[in-house]
Amino acid sequence: QVQLVESGGGLVQPGGSLRLSCAASGSIFSLYRMGWYRPAPGKEREFVATITSLRSTNYADSVKGRFTISRDSAKITVYPQMNSLKPEDTAVYYCNLADLLSARTHWGQGTQVTVSS
Repeated sequence: QVQLVESGGGLVQPGGSLRLSCAASGSIFSLYRMGWYRPAPGKEREFVATITSLRSTNYADSVKGRFTISRDSAKITVYPQMNSLKPEDTAVYYCNLADLLSARTHWGQGTQVTVSS
């Protein structure tokens, strides 16, 4: 049983920073991809940033240079460091874990990020 617990959301001013956390627990294989998604027009969720167990990272164009995703391998936890936040970054951010060996995908419940003055 795999569970994802997201935290770190909140209210920040434009240009501010926020660090989210997604902690995974349960039975997870050594090869996985974890990342963050948010709602987008015409889509249920859009890709924001991902990182694999081998430390390969990928970022959406809209957040490159502003967001940095990292991981704590010992705890299978990912931390998107969100800098230079913009009002358009306001969204519910969802953590996702894809177990690359079991082919299972898991979602967290989401954490609210609000960028406003």
